[in-house]
Amino acid sequence: MFTVPGRLTLAGFLLTSGESVLKRCVNQRKIGSCYENLAADFLTEHGLHIRERNYRCRIGEVDLIAMDGKYLVFVEVKYRKNGSYGNPLAAVNLKKQQTLGKVAEYYLLTHKCTVNTPCRFDVIGILDGKVQWVRDAFQL
Repeated sequence: MFTVPGRLTLAGFLLTSGESVLKRCVNQRKIGSCYENLAADFLTEHGLHIRERNYRCRIGEVDLIAMDGKYLVFVEVKYRKNGSYGNPLAAVNLKKQQTLGKVAEYYLLTHKCTVNTPCRFDVIGILDGKVQWVRDAFQL
């Protein structure tokens, strides 16, 4: 787990102890994009290189596309303010997984990636200011 308060910068702000991500996000355009920025910062701190944010095509969208060594990683970010609505990771159901797979196929075709490009699907869940990263969360 990764706890937000302390040293992490988020959209140009340094979060101090006791400040919630949600509190900082209220002044931004969308709470969802704030959490996606948090996830991107988290992945960057763990050595991934972000290639795309909010990649959209006619099929759907994926929150983040990153490189992790030789892997092209498609990342779905889910958050919950608290646990009363369940674990955010559980929100990536089979239908969402299938849509992400189709978006990934489209991305590979339109960005001249080879059939040998290794890919994986990761999910980041953010609950109560803590980040949980599931590498290779599902396969299609």
